[in-house]
Amino acid sequence: MKLNLKNELIKRKFYRRLKEAEGMAEATVANIKKAVLLYEDFTKQADFIKFNTDKAVEFKKWLQKREFRGQTISLTTYHSYLRYLIKFFIWLSGEPGYKSRITPDKIAYLKLSRKEERIATQYIPCNFPSLEYVRKLADSIQINCEVDMRDRALIAFALLSGARDKALATISLGCFDEDNLIINQNPRAGVETKFAKFIVTTLLCFDEKLLGFVIEWVKYLKTKGFGFQDPLFPRSKADQGENNLSFESAKDVEPAFWKTTGRIRAIFKKRAEEAKMRYFPPHTFRHAAIHLGLKSCVNGEQIKAISQNFGHENVATTLSSYANYDSTTLNGIISRIDFLKNPPGENKQNNI
Repeated sequence: MKLNLKNELIKRKFYRRLKEAEGMAEATVANIKKAVLLYEDFTKQADFIKFNTDKAVEFKKWLQKREFRGQTISLTTYHSYLRYLIKFFIWLSGEPGYKSRITPDKIAYLKLSRKEERIATQYIPCNFPSLEYVRKLADSIQINCEVDMRDRALIAFALLSGARDKALATISLGCFDEDNLIINQNPRAGVETKFAKFIVTTLLCFDEKLLGFVIEWVKYLKTKGFGFQDPLFPRSKADQGENNLSFESAKDVEPAFWKTTGRIRAIFKKRAEEAKMRYFPPHTFRHAAIHLGLKSCVNGEQIKAISQNFGHENVATTLSSYANYDSTTLNGIISRIDFLKNPPGENKQNNI
């Protein structure tokens, strides 16, 4: 299909603004690009200036029927594409040559119905590993080499810190104070955090043995000669094989950071498969950490501290995004409440 040069030029201007003026991450910009490309695919590269209410409605129908790997896209994905496309057209409506043709009223036709919006944006509780699961998974790793030590420490650290996988991949040895168990998730030091926030995190000692795995690994790296600028969780050593092809060995590590988080997810999956246990992605360990942390709190001050420890500026973020329980957990909590001991509605003086 022949490209529309006018469209390409205006898109380039928009994407440059997203990256340079709005500071959006590459991954977010890539998702927005995909949404715009889908619209162009639907219109067969028609000029954006021809956008109207009929095209908006027809595009939504077309997008709903679109299949990916034999299945239509989910309502959540559908909502995301439309949201990104709305952002593009809102920006476009302010550009010379488009102002009089693309209006807010026309763009509004890209919105979901209120019912669809509610379903697409509702929070679904996340399944996450228990403390017993993490203990068992870490203990299942037989230590025969450096990579075994690293993987065991990585799994333990993921729970005790609740750090996101990008942070796990980019934390340097100098960002971890082993004496005070403090992690300085500092973007200036190269740590990739959400919205580039500087987060000071104290490891939560849910289990002394898991903490021991982390401390043992840190001491080992320092003995090995790793410096403050080197990664806390370095990648496996790249060996030069036949035909000058580089690959990671299965035994040693080198002072080099992973370029993506894919290897971290692969490690968690591999170790779960070897232990014949269910696989939980690294981010679910963050959910587990917050759940365990909140469960140990006895007052509002501690809840606020736990929330801040995970980089949340507002306690409401912690409670709304991480303290929503799955049906089994919710049932367990409710069933342990003694409603007969303190019947609702009784106006006892000490309960006022």
